Amino acid sequence: VAKDLGLQLQALTERGVRITERGRTQYFSLHGKTGHLVTSERIDREQLCRLVEKCVLSCELIVEGEM
Repeated sequence: VAKDLGLQLQALTERGVRITERGRTQYFSLHGKTGHLVTSERIDREQLCRLVEKCVLSCELIVEGEM
């Protein structure tokens, strides 16, 4: 994420970068030392999308300040 946004790792913390998702469970997070988007919870496709052929998990990355 840091590389894609053209930010240094320290800037992720300084700019209040955070991930938001719908629902209670947060499936994704940012790894503090690498800036990579990682899964923070086990993702069970059968539980999330039982009757749907195409299963999509949406999230938003929020960066404070100007880009």
